[in-house]
Amino acid sequence: MKFDKPATTNPIDRLKVVGQPIHRIDGELKTTGRAMYAYEWHDPNLKYAYGYPLGSAIAKGRIKSMDVSAAKKAAGVLSVVTTLDVGKLKKGEFNTANLFGGDEIEHYHQAIAVVVAETFEQARAAAGLIKVEYAEKKGTFDLNAQKDAAKKPDDSQKPDTAVGDFAAAFSAAPVTIDQSYTTPDQSHAMMEPHASIAAWNGDEVTVWTSSQMIDWWRSDLATTLGVEKDKIHLMSPFIGGGFGGKLFLRVDAVLAALGAKEAGRPVKVALPRPFMINNATHRPATIQRIRIGTEQDGKITAIAHESWSGDLPGGVLETAVNQTRLLYAGANRMTAMRLATLNLPEGNAMRAPGEAPGLMALEIAIDEIAEKVGLDPIEFRVLNDTQVDPENHERPFSHRDLIGCLKLGAERFGWSNRPKVGSKREGNWLIGMGVAAAFRDNLVLPSAARVKLGKDGIVTVETDMTDIGTGSYTIIAQTAAEMMGVGIDKVAVQLGDSRFPISAGSGGQFGANSSTSGVYAACVKLREAIAQKLGFNSEDAVFEDGSVKSGNRAVPLAEAAGAEGLVGEDKMEWGDLTKTHQQSTFGAHFVEVGVDAATGETRIRRMLAVCAAGRILNPITARSQVIGAMTMGAGGALSEELAVDTKRGFFVNHDLAGYEVPVHADIPHQDVIFLDETDPMSSPMKAKGVGELGLCGVSAAIANAIYNATGVRVRHYPMTLDKLLGGLPEVA
Repeated sequence: MKFDKPATTNPIDRLKVVGQPIHRIDGELKTTGRAMYAYEWHDPNLKYAYGYPLGSAIAKGRIKSMDVSAAKKAAGVLSVVTTLDVGKLKKGEFNTANLFGGDEIEHYHQAIAVVVAETFEQARAAAGLIKVEYAEKKGTFDLNAQKDAAKKPDDSQKPDTAVGDFAAAFSAAPVTIDQSYTTPDQSHAMMEPHASIAAWNGDEVTVWTSSQMIDWWRSDLATTLGVEKDKIHLMSPFIGGGFGGKLFLRVDAVLAALGAKEAGRPVKVALPRPFMINNATHRPATIQRIRIGTEQDGKITAIAHESWSGDLPGGVLETAVNQTRLLYAGANRMTAMRLATLNLPEGNAMRAPGEAPGLMALEIAIDEIAEKVGLDPIEFRVLNDTQVDPENHERPFSHRDLIGCLKLGAERFGWSNRPKVGSKREGNWLIGMGVAAAFRDNLVLPSAARVKLGKDGIVTVETDMTDIGTGSYTIIAQTAAEMMGVGIDKVAVQLGDSRFPISAGSGGQFGANSSTSGVYAACVKLREAIAQKLGFNSEDAVFEDGSVKSGNRAVPLAEAAGAEGLVGEDKMEWGDLTKTHQQSTFGAHFVEVGVDAATGETRIRRMLAVCAAGRILNPITARSQVIGAMTMGAGGALSEELAVDTKRGFFVNHDLAGYEVPVHADIPHQDVIFLDETDPMSSPMKAKGVGELGLCGVSAAIANAIYNATGVRVRHYPMTLDKLLGGLPEVA
């Protein structure tokens, strides 16, 4: 099925199941411990061995020699596979860094060996016996030091845009700001580690792993191992968090496959936490410069956003200017991004890449220019709203209600009671409120599914879609139930298996909308097959209450299925609607903080998110996504920072003791409001993504609240005590 025209009325619009607050159908499995995650997978017919990875002790150079003799003689050791043994392996399509193979070292903790033993402890002990001699080279590890050497990447990464004459307009503007902001390197810090089990059967390998994108991983693993793609069976039914860190093939799957082949046994490999942080991907640091010029009344006439980030050679930009190209009006505009070469672990996608760090800067800058003009921050944002792409006025937004988010949020949060800067105090606490706009593009990818109707009337959905804690199982079940006219208890969902049709996968907040659209398409096929078998006109057939009806005739689905059952399979593909209309999601984040006037300690007191993201498929799972994102935004604002050793090239705080993510005690009650809206240009579901929108803007709202409380403007994240102490008022 191809979606190339705006959606009209369809079975989803009945909203008997879709849109209802249904609890997760996989919740019982997870809360009772029966959901098997990658490392926990157990087949009683298999005798598992354990692999432990060894990482490079240098950040750049090459390996001169490796002595594994002592490791091979250690107790319980079955095999040792080194990067020198396998030689240079091919990189997959989606991999920037070299995962394994050859003598070249690109970054610290690059995998250089895996030891396989009877127990985990034996493998770990033996890995410590390997002796490695390196030829170290000088690397570059400091973005600030490399900023001037950063290059413009090729046009495929769309580094620059320009409309009008920014320089002239900015020079002529009566009110201007020109400020720099920085965001640090950040870790996904998901609870479940990167983990895989591999088992060979002849020349075929089965891999149980933790992957957001089944088909991407399968393709890249085939390339890296040098085997045919159809020889790899990959499964990932449950995932304990990813946030983009499991979008691309990681080394645990490669090491498990190589170790299992060498040992002749199924092998389990889980990356230790320090290895995860220094071996896998992370969100790169940014340096951002923002210039805004306005008329005296606050109307933007000139806006420019420049960003610098770093990555390994051949790496990708952190696209921090994305939202500035689309969020606010302004006739004269310029954006530019530059990429520095850094020999740090690979920088790549982390929840809301681009917009998350970009809004951390832009939404502080918007507050700064609003204050300079003398407008309330919400009034300024409303004044500069636009219903068309600011860089292409011929391209309207499919649906945009940023103003609705801001105004409803202001009413519910009590924005009219916002104090003047530094004026409200409760004992030793300085109290302030902040706001920020939320923006994230609405992305869609092709997605396929297979839907079966059994003789028992059960509808079974099969797709390689993944569930990273987002509720995919539940919204897919709701979609099939709505389309086939059955209760959700009559739907079984099977996910995360490469034998199933290829889905969009989970990432970029495209997963929910794309995968349910694929299920919609497959259900249309199944409905047609049922109608054809019964001699009904498929256009007139009504599926409800477990039956299919046409005219005066009604047939139970179980009867329609017959002894053999029926199957519908299809793939949702996308036309040009994303080209003719800009599709985006919008929101507003409101935060109240208290800042201790003596210590600079910041405590979040209240949070509210108002989201405009098309039809909400399940308000319970959507809310969970948003409050989790808000929590991540709190960490990004106040504590999260990977500390770089700029001499040796690694992240020093490479565990959950040193890399401080928020915990329950850090977060107050969070409110979430979804605007009641649909977007027919987005998909037949009329939905959009929401999981990343909930993060975008949160950190800036906290920063703006801190300024309102204290009068101290911090432009460099995280907003730790040291950045506040010098500007706080004296304690009475």
